[in-house]
Amino acid sequence: MPGQIQDSAATEPVRRRESAFAIGLRQILRKRSSRIALVILATIVLVGALAPLIAPYDPAAQPDIVALKNLPPSLAHPFGTDPYSRDVLSRVIYGARLSLTIGLLATWVSLTLGVFYGAVAGYAGGLVDGVMMRLLDALLAIPRLLLLLGILVAWPQFSVGALILFLGLTGWFGLSRIVRGQVLALKHAEFVTAAHALGASQWRILVRHLLPNLISPIVVAATLGVAHVIVLEAGLSYLGIGVPPPLASWGNIIQDGSDQVATLWWMSLFPGLFMVLTVMTLNVLGEALRDAYDRR
Repeated sequence: MPGQIQDSAATEPVRRRESAFAIGLRQILRKRSSRIALVILATIVLVGALAPLIAPYDPAAQPDIVALKNLPPSLAHPFGTDPYSRDVLSRVIYGARLSLTIGLLATWVSLTLGVFYGAVAGYAGGLVDGVMMRLLDALLAIPRLLLLLGILVAWPQFSVGALILFLGLTGWFGLSRIVRGQVLALKHAEFVTAAHALGASQWRILVRHLLPNLISPIVVAATLGVAHVIVLEAGLSYLGIGVPPPLASWGNIIQDGSDQVATLWWMSLFPGLFMVLTVMTLNVLGEALRDAYDRR
């Protein structure tokens, strides 16, 4: 009997530990709302990525500023034209590409800074942690939108790269607090103590042992952060201090028709619809990932 038990145990397949990506994907595919959100988001991303092939017109072309301006939706221009005779459908497609790119890159900058700052503060502890957290409190006291308005208004000429940098540099404060709290909870765990006993350096413990256990909150923060940056960029572009013309983003498309909303309704409806769908799908996916990792 003991031999049979040992044989059966030896033949039992070894269960591999699921990665954070596998856990999140399984949770997303389990729920119908998450599957629909994933399909919608993938479609919008694909449309933006293939913008040069899909867009029927050049988004900056002004073929006839007199005869073709302010045309309502038609077969030739399904989303109508703007006051400069530009095709709104083409601008919305290119706007998807630019708005998603800004959201992803700015969030990547925020994640890099927030994870590094929070991990160092939580792992160092003591006086270093106290000083870093007081500095973070001072930064959190400044409203992000007000800070961006002050920077962008004071800098009249800036590129899309500068806009991405500003959005990223002002968006990592909250994430750093989350990362710090997680590091404080994990740095006295048994696997960290074992790594210390084996002679691992402080930096190796932080990078190789602690940070991989923070993938779950980082992924959730990234998903929700992209949605927040897209809305923030659209608001800045609507105010005329975001994406510089003639580049197309959802915010400045709406801004082009803001003085005639009642008559040029298509200029607010279509880019606004794309933006709302993108933000809603990102929020749904973020909530699904949060549920998956919280259960785990």
